Amino acid sequence: MYKEQKKLEALEKIKQENFALFRSVAAYLNEFPCLINKEIMSEIVEGVSENEELSYTLFLATALSQDDDEAKLFEKEYFKKSVKKLNADEYKSNPYFKNISIPRKKVGTWELGYQSYQPYEGFIYDDIEVLDNFREIPKIGFFSEEFSFPTVFEDGVEWMAIKPNEIETMKPHIEKMSGDVCVFGLGIGYFAYMVSEKSDVLSVTVVERDSSVINLFEKYILPQFPSKDKIKIVKGDAFDFAKKKMPELKFDCAFVDLWHDVSDGVDLYIKMKKLESKSPSTEFYYWIEKSILSNIRWHIFEGLQKRIESGEFNEPFENIKKYISDNYLKNFVKFL
Repeated sequence: MYKEQKKLEALEKIKQENFALFRSVAAYLNEFPCLINKEIMSEIVEGVSENEELSYTLFLATALSQDDDEAKLFEKEYFKKSVKKLNADEYKSNPYFKNISIPRKKVGTWELGYQSYQPYEGFIYDDIEVLDNFREIPKIGFFSEEFSFPTVFEDGVEWMAIKPNEIETMKPHIEKMSGDVCVFGLGIGYFAYMVSEKSDVLSVTVVERDSSVINLFEKYILPQFPSKDKIKIVKGDAFDFAKKKMPELKFDCAFVDLWHDVSDGVDLYIKMKKLESKSPSTEFYYWIEKSILSNIRWHIFEGLQKRIESGEFNEPFENIKKYISDNYLKNFVKFL
């Protein structure tokens, strides 16, 4: 038996609790995100608006759990750290949201338009938070009023939108951009706009493979950018560009946003990570990287468990924690 079996079992328990929570949250967001509405909220807060966040948390924990014990677990270990009432005015004051007008236009399979969150509708507003014990916290937000936001659709399906999730998940990466910047993936130009407005950013090269997306952007959105002269659009495949052209251009920073979510992001993330070595002077950053690493983490952990069971692995538990940590995985995936 593994010499630190109890610690291994405790980590396995947290993994299973993470999975149970994420399954429930995914079902909630995909099937009934408006489970909580104005009428329900007015009943459970008893007229005290300051109780909205706490009431939302308790209601959600009960609604998404299978029994009282799971409800207590969800509420204490996840939703207390997860659920947040968001301020619509803060997002409406975002520079892109405030200054860029998005028309309703369509080119090919791509379309510019709008969507809305209803009052108290639940949604993911940021990347996950990973605690020291590897408990993973999904960030669930809601507004107390309807919130409309511009969206780009591909074949009627949302591809990118200027909503809290994109604003929050891109914020830390925007802060780190400087010098000559390469952006993989155009969308409706949110990242390019925010970065181009930084005084310490000299140029922004955006690599996008779809000519319809480029046409929509260049015709209706780019002319509104105050610093549009900083921006260059390159039509082409991201990986071909990273492999053949990027090394000689010596960008200071690169931001990679080529996926819709984790389901299509893991393989693309690993593929780009393997190309980082071709541009050693460039610092790479990745959209929703924590969520992608979570998917990889538990596959690695399951592999380690099998090696432990077969007697091939008997390293200290601290090494297991190191091997599944974000910092270790960021480098390890380059060799997968």
